[in-house]
Amino acid sequence: MSEKFPPAVIDAAAAAKAVTLSEALPYMRRYSGKTVVVKYGGHAMGDTSIAQMFAHDVVLLKQVGINPIVVHGGGPQIGQMLERLKIKSSFVDGLRVTDKDTVEIVEMVLSGSINKEIVAAINKAGGKAIGLSGKDADLIRAKKLTKKRAESDSNIEKVLDLGFVGEPAAVDAAVLEHLIRSDIIPVIAPIGVGAHGETYNINADTVAGAVAGAVKAVRLLLLTDVTGVLDEKKKLVHELSVAEAKAMIAAGTISGGMIPKIETCLEAVAAGVEASVIIDGRVPHSILLELFADHGVGTLIRRRKRGR
Repeated sequence: MSEKFPPAVIDAAAAAKAVTLSEALPYMRRYSGKTVVVKYGGHAMGDTSIAQMFAHDVVLLKQVGINPIVVHGGGPQIGQMLERLKIKSSFVDGLRVTDKDTVEIVEMVLSGSINKEIVAAINKAGGKAIGLSGKDADLIRAKKLTKKRAESDSNIEKVLDLGFVGEPAAVDAAVLEHLIRSDIIPVIAPIGVGAHGETYNINADTVAGAVAGAVKAVRLLLLTDVTGVLDEKKKLVHELSVAEAKAMIAAGTISGGMIPKIETCLEAVAAGVEASVIIDGRVPHSILLELFADHGVGTLIRRRKRGR
């Protein structure tokens, strides 16, 4: 006589999690062994709960065989520290004019408090993170960024001096690859070193794009404070080819602060990154939703459209 057991009571939430994990498996296999560069900044950095989710998600990527590299910003925190120290600061085309006094504060905030907070959060979540700036091991060689602006009453272009604001000249991918092979998650502050040892403040999006291109990442994820690229009807565009993105800039559909982000994405793709994605970092687990779901949560840009 066979013994009969009562039917198992299945928790609906647990069952849903199991289904989600099962559906994510093909994506985990797709990205296994590949490198993903994540630019972390904006609202997500100031929200404690989302910051904790971010750290857990980064560790999860590492645990399933993906190699994350984090590049972070910190504009608001820099502004707060400059205000506390009564150091005046100004902006040109969204870039902070950085004199000698300011660059010291920028480096202190980015390479110090912010970088170590992110490293500590990832380590607390079970990862092994190490904080770096571009000055460590000459990771990011930088050159002075020059900006030109046409005079309002003539066609003569004026060169604007932004001080110690730089752009990447070279990224030493070998340093990052060594860390990745050691199962370490690099967390990079966007500080570069010049040819004569000078310190340069670099836009974090630009650094993330340069790093992604140097390591030939499968994805560059720019976490921002917007949902992604919007069309003329203000609806989210889920995917763009390089040609379509350039056309939207020319038409004025992509404008303002979104232009430099798109240009960073385009430069990364041109450097060998499979695709760049602009994501709303305010969405909980946005990285996982982008990488492990059918349609993602942002705007994906690659050389040619072929669907998510």
